[in-house]
Amino acid sequence: MTPQEAIAYIDNFTWSTTRLGLSRTRELLSAMGDPQKKLRFIHVAGSNGKGSTCAMLAAILQRAGYKTGLYTSPFIEEFGERMQVNGENIPGEALASITERVRVLADAMEDHPSQFELVTAVAMQYFYEAQCDIVVLEVGMGGELDSTNVIDCPDVAVITNIGLEHTEYLGNTLTEIAQTKAGIIKEGCRVVLYDGEPEVRDVVRRVCAEKHAGLLETDFSKLVPGSQSLDGQTFTYEGAPYQVALLGPHQLHNAVVVLETVRTLRELGWAVPEDAVHEGLRTVSWPARLEVLNREPLFILDGGHNPQCAEALADALSEILPKDPATGNPQKAVFLAGVLADKDYNAMLDFVVPFARAFICTTPQSNRALPAADFAKAVEAKGIPATPFEEIPEALLNALLEAGEDGAVVSFGSLYQAGAVRSAYKDALRKFWRKTRMAAREALSDEERREKSDAILDRILELPEFRNAKTVMIYNSVGGEVQLERLPAAASAAADANPSDAADLAGKRYVYPLCVSETELEAYSPKAADRPSAAPENAGSFKPGAFGIPEPDPAACDKADPEDIDLVLCPLTAFDEQCSRIGMGAGYYDRYLQRCKNAAVIGVAFDIQKVSAVPAEPWDQPMTQILTERQIYRFDA
Repeated sequence: MTPQEAIAYIDNFTWSTTRLGLSRTRELLSAMGDPQKKLRFIHVAGSNGKGSTCAMLAAILQRAGYKTGLYTSPFIEEFGERMQVNGENIPGEALASITERVRVLADAMEDHPSQFELVTAVAMQYFYEAQCDIVVLEVGMGGELDSTNVIDCPDVAVITNIGLEHTEYLGNTLTEIAQTKAGIIKEGCRVVLYDGEPEVRDVVRRVCAEKHAGLLETDFSKLVPGSQSLDGQTFTYEGAPYQVALLGPHQLHNAVVVLETVRTLRELGWAVPEDAVHEGLRTVSWPARLEVLNREPLFILDGGHNPQCAEALADALSEILPKDPATGNPQKAVFLAGVLADKDYNAMLDFVVPFARAFICTTPQSNRALPAADFAKAVEAKGIPATPFEEIPEALLNALLEAGEDGAVVSFGSLYQAGAVRSAYKDALRKFWRKTRMAAREALSDEERREKSDAILDRILELPEFRNAKTVMIYNSVGGEVQLERLPAAASAAADANPSDAADLAGKRYVYPLCVSETELEAYSPKAADRPSAAPENAGSFKPGAFGIPEPDPAACDKADPEDIDLVLCPLTAFDEQCSRIGMGAGYYDRYLQRCKNAAVIGVAFDIQKVSAVPAEPWDQPMTQILTERQIYRFDA
């Protein structure tokens, strides 16, 4: 069984076709030897914030030196996110191996386990085989009948904020839902409770009394918020200062729950140093929960999918969105949003509409999704312009373009959408930078372009890499590119003007790129360009190519060996100060540069092509330097 086959097998048994209950999970785990009975747990239930609470606890325990398992749902981008050990997803090989063993036992059962029950069983076995010291275990839905509730008494049962959710399964009132969530409380266990609604506290107090469980109720009056920025926020609790990486006022409440859980763990004998607490909170990462994917332009990704989440998002946006200098109010953002049809999306919109100037609407990847066109109508009914898109990549690019370089995009509405956005984001940002920087470059007048190109050519002539090179790869410009084809003539003129420099500037071999297939390019040296001052377009070794660009004619040129090239002067559409480059998107240069093993690789661009940060991919070839008319940017390893 491959990892993909394991996931396909699990996905085949959707939970919606199976009745709630613990009997199947107990039967399956019993057949597996009850791995859960050999583990220790922090069990976390709630409507909102339980995932963030789990992430913070796992980060702290890992830094305290414990091998820590983390079980959460759903995943954002990769299935393996659901079960992690010390922050690392389950390896594909382990997922496949354990699932294969679980399948044999599950398929033999008369009442087949559901998708979530299968995942829970696989996770328990993985945490046992990984020899975890402790597992932070998030409830999937509810509590009492959730398959995670097959565990014996946990070290601590944590109940986070409770709101109305899954009412068709859990109940129609907070009291009913709280009763279900309190089902994770076992006889004699320790319980930490979020400082929430009175009816919720009453239910948990009663259940704790019935189960002789020690209850610690958090008290948010001891919490004093501090400053907040895109790097996180500060606060004090009981007079002690803390910093947490997660954004939003609600995360301070979750952090207090975490601190009280740590206090309880210490009382139970767990050694959790204070520096582990500080470091865990300061460095914790929890994708798609007010996650800052980019700063310029600002892009915030949040998986909020109900009115309580939308309210928390609005509270956070009031603090972290840039302020309008004219009014002092938060800057209006472009919202990239999609929702499930069974959610109260009108109530969600009421919270966020005051922060919106436009909506880009999508259809989340779920059979419960509200079509983008229908959601757009609901948004427009609130007085905000909305445009529907069916494909996430197209919606992402349009949201960025609508916001502009100085604007902000906020993506929210569904965790199903959040994963797709996070997966497609880098490529969309690259397309955004390519489109906007090319437009800025091509807006230069002919005179400006020539002046700036001349300044870049002057820099090249002074480069040791150029002066020491025998073979130099350049290009013939198209559109608004730096006019690098004038380099041979510039070098020849400089050599004539300064005879003492002639040895360093003259007599070089210039090679030019030619796309020879849909994926590959080669470099050719024109035979007809005997004189360095010869214009390539007038040389017999060139012929008109794509877009009218003079290209070397292989029949009249010598093919260059990439390993003979000493210097590559590389075109680009955008770059950052770390010399990461965005090309035209086809990857020709990236593939060819891997073959230029002896070459210095230097990018050439106008300074208006610089961006805040290029979202680099593993296959990108960084430049050693990038030259503009203003300065030389050097790669800092």
